[in-house]
Amino acid sequence: MRQFVCIGHDVPTDPDFSLDDLAGGAGRLDALCRSITASFVTSHGIREDVRTHLVVQDELTITFDGSELRRLNPDERSTAALVRTALEHRDEAIGALPAEPSPGIEVYRRGFEETLAEVADGTVVQLHEDGDAVVDVGVDGLEDPVFVLSDHRDFTDAEEQVLEDAVDRRLRLGPELLHADQAITVAHHYLDTEGYERF
Repeated sequence: MRQFVCIGHDVPTDPDFSLDDLAGGAGRLDALCRSITASFVTSHGIREDVRTHLVVQDELTITFDGSELRRLNPDERSTAALVRTALEHRDEAIGALPAEPSPGIEVYRRGFEETLAEVADGTVVQLHEDGDAVVDVGVDGLEDPVFVLSDHRDFTDAEEQVLEDAVDRRLRLGPELLHADQAITVAHHYLDTEGYERF
């Protein structure tokens, strides 16, 4: 299982936003939708062994499960529509019980720290420019990885403190800084090829 935790600092918790203004009025939901899509979509299908968790303003977490996910298309607008539908059902999430607005999507009333604690059974990895090179760690050091990424903003001091306590590894994927969706693609490629050993 591979998991990705993506923090959306500015994504509205209210579903009343336009799908025509994802970069502005929806708090850079365009970039986060690219990350969600990158975590699942292959040329001819969906990765079933992936879960992606979108943490919205440290209040809600929308979890996408590739083994059950339906109607995820490789474009920002349709992914944003899934996020908006999930937010429409946020009031149905009560305590630890999620709302289930559509197959493969659950909405929880929990923030970043609670989400990370819930999914941290594997190797928790913070992707960071100052981390160790992934090729020096190897795939054996990435069992059931949980990759943690921020949106267009840096991790807050509070998030960094949570990561300090939870992270098993801080890694960089290459010499250049990448957008979150690009980092997800590179991480998948590294694991798919068993550390660039199998093609």
